[in-house]
Amino acid sequence: MSNAWSESTHEGYSSGLLVWHVYCDKRSIPELQRAPAHPALLSSFVANLAGSYAGNTVSNYLYGVRAWHILHGAEQPYTVDFITKVGEQLNHEDPLDISVFACLTDGFYSVARVGKLTVPRLDAFNPQDHVTPTNLRTETNQSGTETTVLHVPKTKAAPVEGDDIYWTRQNGPTDPSEALANHFRINKPSNSDHLFAYLHKGCLRPLTKRAFIKRIAAAARAAGLEPLQGHGIRIGATLHYLLRGVPMEAMKVLGRWSSKAFMRYLRKHAQILTPYIQANPEAHRTFLQFIMPSTAMLRGRR
Repeated sequence: MSNAWSESTHEGYSSGLLVWHVYCDKRSIPELQRAPAHPALLSSFVANLAGSYAGNTVSNYLYGVRAWHILHGAEQPYTVDFITKVGEQLNHEDPLDISVFACLTDGFYSVARVGKLTVPRLDAFNPQDHVTPTNLRTETNQSGTETTVLHVPKTKAAPVEGDDIYWTRQNGPTDPSEALANHFRINKPSNSDHLFAYLHKGCLRPLTKRAFIKRIAAAARAAGLEPLQGHGIRIGATLHYLLRGVPMEAMKVLGRWSSKAFMRYLRKHAQILTPYIQANPEAHRTFLQFIMPSTAMLRGRR
């Protein structure tokens, strides 16, 4: 990927990366916090440069840090292709594997956070707080499209009334409805069990976030892929729908964002989304309308 940049661009990006590491070294920033870098750290880096460098230089330096993140796979998004290859490494007759695949595909197409669909610990499952089969329902619109709706009993944004997430059937091996049906066939969770509970030594065990991430990581490595971070599922799902032409307003509803929260989300993950969206001119134009204020600031506008 580094060979795709011109020599002058490569030199500018390398200078930016050097400045980034000098900045982090002076502040004793640990290596693990430099990539993926927290938005607050990047903002501090830009603010520090603004008083000493021209706007274009600041922008190039920041793009150098961005390029470094991409080369090292920091916060790469999940894609349908990635999920397909992971699925090929899973045993779809194995209780854990089919539970993980159902959770992955349902979470991806519903743009859900992993924590909404899993439990933090084996002893933490509570049907009042976590998803169970009783939280599922199906709805059919006027055109006959069937949607699966999952009510999440408790979320950070809605701790009392909860929130709904939903998905529809998809073509191909990542169909979330088919994956969930296979999970029910193999594991048969009761109405009082965790939705993605799986058979383990003759008993049903709730699916923890740790077990979920660990199994996906192992399957990714078996497929010759670098494991991705859990929050890359929500980022990847957002990218997937934007590239399919889903309007921004509809995307906000699907992802359950307020207008301000959605704008913050896009700006926060702009460096991840932009390289993919640029291939779709219409999606790119729409996307830029949301992130241009942030881009102008990063260019050192005075």
